[in-house]
Amino acid sequence: MTTSPSTATGLDPQARHVLDLGRQAAAPPFETGTPEEARRAYDQGSPDLQGEREPVGSVGERTLAGPGGSLVVRIYRGQGAPAQAAPALLYLHGGGWVIGNLDSHDEICRWFANIAACVVVSPAYRLAPEHKFPAAVEDCRAVLSFMRDEAAALGIDARRIAVAGDSAGSNLAAVLSLLARDDRIPLTAQLLLYPNTDAAQTADSYRRFAKGFGLTTSTMAWFRDQYVRDAGDIDDWRVSPLKTKGLAGAAPAFVAIAGHDILADEGEAYARRLQDDGVPVVLKRWPGQIHGFVSMGRHGPASRQAVEAAVAAWRSFDPG
Repeated sequence: MTTSPSTATGLDPQARHVLDLGRQAAAPPFETGTPEEARRAYDQGSPDLQGEREPVGSVGERTLAGPGGSLVVRIYRGQGAPAQAAPALLYLHGGGWVIGNLDSHDEICRWFANIAACVVVSPAYRLAPEHKFPAAVEDCRAVLSFMRDEAAALGIDARRIAVAGDSAGSNLAAVLSLLARDDRIPLTAQLLLYPNTDAAQTADSYRRFAKGFGLTTSTMAWFRDQYVRDAGDIDDWRVSPLKTKGLAGAAPAFVAIAGHDILADEGEAYARRLQDDGVPVVLKRWPGQIHGFVSMGRHGPASRQAVEAAVAAWRSFDPG
């Protein structure tokens, strides 16, 4: 396991600026309203955080027959990606399984596509509470199968597919990596940006950063309760991958940790368990950052740098 050098003692200026903007906006917490209101608020605010859309080789959308009906995927071919047998990344957006969409994470997908010279496939998986667990898992699993089965038509190499995501999307990516292992679908990497791995929400970072650092403990509890069907789902490893019996055989992992994040401790714990079970791990810490910082490219360089670090780790696992 490797770590980045830690020199920060407090909040990064980028994180502090974003938190100041949030306080000035004085928007009500998501948990005080409906999921529809949370989505509208998130959709209105996310363009102010994301940077300019980086041009890619091509981008388009396709509609698949998913487990629960039509499933839209956005497909990016990065600049420099080969026309055939390109490496591919299944990117799963964050948003607590409730909010977020293809547009809110478009910037990140473009970065991955260009930096890795790969094809990125990002699905508009079903959201809670209208579609509770395991709907999102089923959708993401179906898209991975689509990428494998249609690799030639997509111009990708079925043997060089990785999964990635941020926050709840990283939870789905971690779960998908374990399902792929069990389904004997080879993955070259799982790239996990501040992953949610334990729905019990008892780690000490939930206390240390409960309020004042963006994502709060009460908001995260609301997200989880929208997602699960009942309390029994909390211990299901497909909701809480940290609770799985064994991680051996899962894809090599890159794990990014934001130092001032309620999810920091469970991300660290997941990285340790992966390593203990013999999975290659690259762990990178951004001590001064807050949850969601990779989606804040308008306000500082750390966002793109995290994607660059993820791609570097992916290449170290799969030198091609």
